[in-house]
Amino acid sequence: MNTVHRVILSLSGGRLGWDAGNMPVLELTTTGRKSGKPRSVMLTSPIQEGESIVVVASRGGDDVHPAWYLNLVENPRVRVKFKGGPTKEMTARTATAAERARLWPIVEQKYKGYAGYQQRTDREIPLVFLA
Repeated sequence: MNTVHRVILSLSGGRLGWDAGNMPVLELTTTGRKSGKPRSVMLTSPIQEGESIVVVASRGGDDVHPAWYLNLVENPRVRVKFKGGPTKEMTARTATAAERARLWPIVEQKYKGYAGYQQRTDREIPLVFLA
């Protein structure tokens, strides 16, 4: 999906591709845990709470965490860009068990596919706060 997002953004001059499934799309840049280089990925955010943005480390229900998640666990300083806005420096953290229990039903309501992703894997799909 990252390639699709980037193609749409490029072809539309940045006018299209900033929302998907009624959720805003953001560009998250982490620092590669092995390379030390910036790594960017396009993600959806099903929940925004106050100044915090929540993203889902689903990787489509794969049995391994996405590389971007492993990167931010190693180095929680990230950069986030939304449509039309400046890139913001933020700090990432994995939701606690209580936060995840409260938020996961809301995530599933926003995008039914997340429930299927969780059913496909034995790992608990992390929710990540960006603030």
